[in-house]
Amino acid sequence: MRVLRIVVAEDEAVIRMDLVEMLSESGYDVLAAVGDGESAIEAIHAHRPDVVVVDIAMPVLDGVEVTRQVGETTAVVVVTAFGQRDLIDQAAQAGAMGYLIKPVGRDSLVPAIEMAAARWVEAHEAKEQAGELARRLADRRDVDRAKGVLMQRGMTEPEAFAVLRQRAMDERSTLGAVARAIAESGAE
Repeated sequence: MRVLRIVVAEDEAVIRMDLVEMLSESGYDVLAAVGDGESAIEAIHAHRPDVVVVDIAMPVLDGVEVTRQVGETTAVVVVTAFGQRDLIDQAAQAGAMGYLIKPVGRDSLVPAIEMAAARWVEAHEAKEQAGELARRLADRRDVDRAKGVLMQRGMTEPEAFAVLRQRAMDERSTLGAVARAIAESGAE
Protein backbone atom coordinates (compact mmCIF):
# COMPACT_ATOMS: atom_id res chain seq x y z
CA MET A 1 0.00 0.00 0.00
CA ARG A 2 1.33 3.39 -1.01
CA VAL A 3 1.99 5.95 1.74
CA LEU A 4 -0.20 9.04 1.34
CA ARG A 5 1.67 12.28 0.71
CA ILE A 6 0.32 15.31 2.58
CA VAL A 7 0.67 19.09 2.68
CA VAL A 8 -0.44 20.89 5.85
CA ALA A 9 -1.63 24.52 5.73
CA GLU A 10 -2.34 26.00 9.17
CA ASP A 11 -1.55 29.56 10.26
CA GLU A 12 -1.15 28.73 13.97
CA ALA A 13 2.39 27.37 14.34
CA VAL A 14 1.68 25.14 17.36
CA ILE A 15 -1.33 23.50 15.69
CA ARG A 16 0.64 23.14 12.44
CA MET A 17 3.46 21.36 14.31
CA ASP A 18 0.95 19.11 16.10
CA LEU A 19 -0.70 18.15 12.81
CA VAL A 20 2.65 17.38 11.21
CA GLU A 21 3.70 15.28 14.21
CA MET A 22 0.41 13.32 14.29
CA LEU A 23 0.54 12.70 10.55
CA SER A 24 4.19 11.66 10.57
CA GLU A 25 3.69 9.34 13.55
CA SER A 26 0.70 7.81 11.73
CA GLY A 27 2.93 6.87 8.80
CA TYR A 28 2.08 9.65 6.34
CA ASP A 29 4.68 11.50 4.29
CA VAL A 30 4.32 15.20 5.15
CA LEU A 31 5.78 17.06 2.17
CA ALA A 32 5.33 20.62 3.42
CA ALA A 33 3.81 22.58 6.29
CA VAL A 34 2.92 26.21 5.56
CA GLY A 35 1.20 29.06 7.36
CA ASP A 36 -0.93 30.81 4.73
CA GLY A 37 -3.14 30.05 1.76
CA GLU A 38 -0.83 31.39 -0.91
CA SER A 39 2.06 29.28 0.37
CA ALA A 40 -0.33 26.32 0.44
CA ILE A 41 -1.12 26.76 -3.25
CA GLU A 42 2.60 26.97 -4.06
CA ALA A 43 3.41 23.87 -1.98
CA ILE A 44 0.55 21.90 -3.56
CA HIS A 45 1.71 22.77 -7.08
CA ALA A 46 5.32 21.98 -6.18
CA HIS A 47 4.73 18.68 -4.36
CA ARG A 48 1.45 17.34 -5.86
CA PRO A 49 0.26 15.71 -2.61
CA ASP A 50 -2.49 13.13 -2.28
CA VAL A 51 -4.19 15.09 0.51
CA VAL A 52 -4.08 18.66 1.80
CA VAL A 53 -5.02 19.46 5.38
CA VAL A 54 -6.01 23.13 5.35
CA ASP A 55 -7.25 25.51 8.03
CA ILE A 56 -10.33 27.40 6.94
CA ALA A 57 -9.23 30.75 8.45
CA MET A 58 -5.77 31.65 7.14
CA PRO A 59 -4.11 34.83 5.95
CA VAL A 60 -3.73 35.71 2.25
CA LEU A 61 -6.13 32.99 0.99
CA ASP A 62 -8.57 31.21 3.27
CA GLY A 63 -9.05 27.46 3.29
CA VAL A 64 -12.22 27.61 1.19
CA GLU A 65 -10.39 29.47 -1.58
CA VAL A 66 -7.43 27.08 -1.39
CA THR A 67 -9.89 24.20 -1.69
CA ARG A 68 -11.60 25.86 -4.65
CA GLN A 69 -8.26 26.21 -6.43
CA VAL A 70 -6.83 22.73 -5.77
CA GLY A 71 -9.83 20.45 -5.23
CA GLU A 72 -9.51 19.08 -8.76
CA THR A 73 -5.89 18.02 -8.22
CA THR A 74 -5.89 16.71 -4.65
CA ALA A 75 -8.17 15.67 -1.81
CA VAL A 76 -8.75 18.39 0.78
CA VAL A 77 -9.57 18.05 4.46
CA VAL A 78 -10.62 21.37 5.99
CA VAL A 79 -9.83 22.05 9.64
CA THR A 80 -11.54 24.79 11.61
CA ALA A 81 -12.35 25.96 15.10
CA PHE A 82 -15.91 26.57 13.92
CA GLY A 83 -18.68 24.06 13.35
CA GLN A 84 -20.94 26.55 11.57
CA ARG A 85 -23.18 25.03 8.93
CA ASP A 86 -22.43 27.78 6.38
CA LEU A 87 -18.68 27.12 6.62
CA ILE A 88 -19.25 23.39 6.16
CA ASP A 89 -21.43 24.11 3.12
CA GLN A 90 -18.86 26.50 1.64
CA ALA A 91 -16.08 23.96 2.12
CA ALA A 92 -18.16 21.16 0.57
CA GLN A 93 -19.15 23.33 -2.41
CA ALA A 94 -15.50 24.24 -2.92
CA GLY A 95 -14.64 20.54 -3.13
CA ALA A 96 -13.52 19.54 0.37
CA MET A 97 -13.66 15.80 0.97
CA GLY A 98 -13.41 16.04 4.77
CA TYR A 99 -14.07 18.50 7.60
CA LEU A 100 -12.57 18.47 11.09
CA ILE A 101 -13.25 20.71 14.07
CA LYS A 102 -10.37 21.75 16.35
CA PRO A 103 -8.89 20.48 18.52
CA VAL A 104 -7.96 17.72 16.11
CA GLY A 105 -6.82 14.40 17.52
CA ARG A 106 -5.29 11.40 15.78
CA ASP A 107 -8.59 9.50 16.28
CA SER A 108 -10.37 11.90 13.93
CA LEU A 109 -7.46 13.00 11.72
CA VAL A 110 -6.43 9.59 10.38
CA PRO A 111 -9.95 8.49 9.37
CA ALA A 112 -10.59 11.90 7.77
CA ILE A 113 -7.37 11.61 5.73
CA GLU A 114 -8.15 8.06 4.61
CA MET A 115 -11.77 8.83 3.73
CA ALA A 116 -10.87 12.01 1.84
CA ALA A 117 -8.21 10.22 -0.20
CA ALA A 118 -10.59 7.35 -1.03
CA ARG A 119 -13.49 9.68 -1.90
CA TRP A 120 -11.26 11.81 -4.14
CA VAL A 121 -10.07 8.76 -6.08
CA GLU A 122 -13.63 7.48 -6.45
CA ALA A 123 -14.89 10.88 -7.62
CA HIS A 124 -12.15 11.23 -10.21
CA GLU A 125 -12.61 7.69 -11.49
CA ALA A 126 -16.32 8.44 -11.91
CA LYS A 127 -15.49 11.65 -13.81
CA GLU A 128 -13.13 9.75 -16.09
CA GLN A 129 -15.78 7.10 -16.74
CA ALA A 130 -18.37 9.79 -17.48
CA GLY A 131 -15.93 11.47 -19.87
CA GLU A 132 -15.26 8.19 -21.63
CA LEU A 133 -18.98 7.51 -21.95
CA ALA A 134 -19.57 11.00 -23.36
CA ARG A 135 -16.77 10.46 -25.87
CA ARG A 136 -18.24 7.12 -26.94
CA LEU A 137 -21.69 8.63 -27.33
CA ALA A 138 -20.26 11.48 -29.40
CA ASP A 139 -18.38 8.97 -31.58
CA ARG A 140 -21.57 6.95 -32.06
CA ARG A 141 -23.49 10.09 -33.04
CA ASP A 142 -20.75 11.04 -35.52
CA VAL A 143 -20.68 7.53 -37.00
CA ASP A 144 -24.45 7.72 -37.53
CA ARG A 145 -24.13 11.15 -39.13
CA ALA A 146 -21.29 9.98 -41.39
CA LYS A 147 -23.24 6.89 -42.41
CA GLY A 148 -26.12 9.22 -43.31
CA VAL A 149 -23.83 11.32 -45.52
CA LEU A 150 -22.56 8.20 -47.28
CA MET A 151 -26.04 6.69 -47.61
CA GLN A 152 -27.22 9.87 -49.34
CA ARG A 153 -24.74 8.92 -52.04
CA GLY A 154 -26.48 5.62 -52.60
CA MET A 155 -24.70 3.28 -50.20
CA THR A 156 -26.53 0.91 -47.92
CA GLU A 157 -25.95 1.23 -44.18
CA PRO A 158 -23.62 -1.83 -44.04
CA GLU A 159 -21.64 -0.47 -47.04
CA ALA A 160 -21.33 2.97 -45.42
CA PHE A 161 -20.10 1.39 -42.17
CA ALA A 162 -17.60 -0.75 -44.11
CA VAL A 163 -16.26 2.41 -45.81
CA LEU A 164 -15.85 4.12 -42.42
CA ARG A 165 -14.01 1.11 -40.95
CA GLN A 166 -11.72 0.75 -43.94
CA ARG A 167 -10.87 4.45 -44.00
CA ALA A 168 -10.12 4.38 -40.25
CA MET A 169 -7.75 1.44 -40.78
CA ASP A 170 -6.12 3.04 -43.83
CA GLU A 171 -5.59 6.34 -42.00
CA ARG A 172 -4.63 4.62 -38.75
CA SER A 173 -7.25 6.70 -37.03
CA THR A 174 -10.26 6.06 -34.86
CA LEU A 175 -13.66 5.37 -36.30
CA GLY A 176 -14.96 8.42 -34.46
CA ALA A 177 -12.34 10.76 -35.95
CA VAL A 178 -12.98 9.52 -39.49
CA ALA A 179 -16.74 9.78 -38.97
CA ARG A 180 -16.40 13.34 -37.64
CA ALA A 181 -14.38 14.39 -40.67
CA ILE A 182 -16.92 12.89 -43.07
CA ALA A 183 -19.93 14.25 -41.17
CA GLU A 184 -18.45 17.75 -40.90
CA SER A 185 -17.26 18.00 -44.48
CA GLY A 186 -20.12 16.08 -46.04
CA ALA A 187 -17.48 14.40 -48.23
CA GLU A 188 -16.10 10.90 -48.36
